[in-house]
Amino acid sequence: MTFFPLTGEPLALDLLNTRPADAGDLIADRAGLAAWLAAEGDRLSRVAEVGEAEVAAVHAVREAAGPALEAARRGERPPAGALEALNGILAAAPAHRELYWSALTGLMASPHRGAAPAARLAAELAEAVVDLLTDVRVASVRSCEADDCVLLFLPAHPRRRWCVASACGNRARVARYYARHKGERP
Repeated sequence: MTFFPLTGEPLALDLLNTRPADAGDLIADRAGLAAWLAAEGDRLSRVAEVGEAEVAAVHAVREAAGPALEAARRGERPPAGALEALNGILAAAPAHRELYWSALTGLMASPHRGAAPAARLAAELAEAVVDLLTDVRVASVRSCEADDCVLLFLPAHPRRRWCVASACGNRARVARYYARHKGERP
């Protein structure tokens, strides 16, 4: 089973964090993508079977999201190619709202995408990227301060420095301790 070092951030960041520095691409194949989709739970529509088309579609979103987010974090214009790619992905599976009746809550509406599974999945992820890029907090997205980590997070607290305090934070604290005490003998 694949371990994902950081989930629970905005969905777009979770997608970008599927390529940590020390583990390679965690969604490089069908099994990895299926495991990631399962880890994300109900944040995305169900995909009956993950195939090569879904892997390629998700990779396309991730490849466009990375440079767009880096530019947006700096308050700069994202690369035109990244925006074109994201817009193309969104256009391939447009959403409309569909009404239904729930005995518990009454009349409800949910988004519906009428496209192939790969296009639907990519469009949902691209929509999450759009939500992050247009969020006023996009400039607050941080990179983990650990030397060997490339994960991104949106801090809930302004003093947060690491993606996961019990992992990267602990390694950094231990390294600082050993650096301070290097050469000292009891």
